Amino acid sequence: MGLFTSINIASSGLSAERLRSDVIADNIANASTTRTAEGGPFKRSRVILRPINGQTYFRLPFQPESFDKGAGLGVRVASIEKDDSPSILKYDPTHPDAIKSGPKAGYVEMPNVNIVTEMVDLIAASRAYEANSTMANGSKSMFLKALEIGR
Repeated sequence: MGLFTSINIASSGLSAERLRSDVIADNIANASTTRTAEGGPFKRSRVILRPINGQTYFRLPFQPESFDKGAGLGVRVASIEKDDSPSILKYDPTHPDAIKSGPKAGYVEMPNVNIVTEMVDLIAASRAYEANSTMANGSKSMFLKALEIGR
């Protein structure tokens, strides 16, 4: 394990949690969007994270050639997926996107975004970001102490 491995791991977590926060913010911003370019109401997005292991197809900065292939290297964003849960129906016959005929006439298909769930996810992403930042700062402090010992 190299000197910068812990910082690489923390930086992968920082990047992933920043993206997760951006996606959550997009969900919250579109919580009332009933018409999108794809048609229909906005669909909630979720970030899917996967661990980085020794068999990844790319190298991290400062990764030594003799890296232990069994250890984890952090996290990566595998994909951003749309949540296919059903839209929420809200009765509002005056809305321009209200269903015009049939048994659901007068109802509007609202996004499947629950603000409470998004806020809880945002708090979790924020705490994970903070933990990764603390880990990077702790590693930096240990490196500086090691340099002081070596003087």
